Amino acid sequence: MIPDPSLSSQATFRNTQTITLFLGGDVMTGRGIDQVLPYPGNPRIYEPYMTSAKGYVRLAEEVNGPISKPIDFAYIWGDALEELRRTNPDARIINLETAVTSSPEFWAGKGINYRMQPKNIPCITAAKIDCCVLSNNHVLDWGYAGLKETLTTLTGANLKAAGAGRNLSEAEAPAIIEVAGKGRVLVFGFGDESSGIPWLWGARRDRPGVNLLPDLSGDTVRRIAKRISGLKQKADWVVASIHWGGNWGYEVLSAQREFAHRLIDQALVDVVHGHSSHHPKGVEVYKGKPILFGCGDFLNDYEGISGYEEFRGDLALMYFVTLDSATGKLASLIMTPLQIKHFRLNYAHPDDVHWLQQILDRESRSLGARIEWVNEYHLALSVGR
Repeated sequence: MIPDPSLSSQATFRNTQTITLFLGGDVMTGRGIDQVLPYPGNPRIYEPYMTSAKGYVRLAEEVNGPISKPIDFAYIWGDALEELRRTNPDARIINLETAVTSSPEFWAGKGINYRMQPKNIPCITAAKIDCCVLSNNHVLDWGYAGLKETLTTLTGANLKAAGAGRNLSEAEAPAIIEVAGKGRVLVFGFGDESSGIPWLWGARRDRPGVNLLPDLSGDTVRRIAKRISGLKQKADWVVASIHWGGNWGYEVLSAQREFAHRLIDQALVDVVHGHSSHHPKGVEVYKGKPILFGCGDFLNDYEGISGYEEFRGDLALMYFVTLDSATGKLASLIMTPLQIKHFRLNYAHPDDVHWLQQILDRESRSLGARIEWVNEYHLALSVGR
């Protein structure tokens, strides 16, 4: 069923005095999903409990039935494409948590190695994504050669990257998205060791890698602020996209919250886009700026994998952040719950939407925000305890 497109709370999407960003969590198109796309790569993986990526396809099919293979490139986005068409955001940003490579040089001892065959990159462009954040704990799963091929593949597909590069300078540089009549969106990607990023993955002046935060201290914020101030122009919007924290649990650490506040206060960040948790976490609005502490998985091949069922990792959220050009503050945050099934994003059942609203409202209240149930398909943020 297609939801009612006449949400009054989404009127700001068409306002020329606002800018709307689509922010997605972890997009993991490697491994099992790669195997059902038109150009499946070598299925060999090096996990303690699985040696072939085809095993994840089998697990998903055992739970939810057969997946007709090969799927087309747009298939995985499912109902998310309708939401994107209807809301028509000015910029589309995701955390791409897989190497896009045919490299055989897996990172030994890591345990999990995600990769997608480069010929399958149209599955990302099918959703007209503008920026892929790469500062995560899977982008170097297939070594430095895998990262370099990932960067080359994204460039060839006209996809901007942030948070990783062929050297430190490139890893620190923002992705710049030009929005006609509304300025630029600068996306800075950051990774934190707490998300499982190996310290050796940090980019250096002469070595590829991710833009790894040394810590969450005031000194780190000051360095970031200096970098941003040297690039930010009057009409620019700044997104700090951070891969931090563990996979499960709703707790927001005080150090993370303070770091996000400092980014807004000192580095003039407009949106904090957090990810790494396999499920959505609480939301805060600080001085009119939205902080998404954990956007959750947006696409993965976890169907059929047991454990942590209480967190409902099968539910995903689309975040539509609308900012007011006059004040620079949040105008609205609308969220669309979806469910991953058959390696596809589908509108979540209204009961699941209500469950997710209750969880997110509970977690956001302690951060000074409320999550409301707009209708059977959409949630919205409101500020105030």
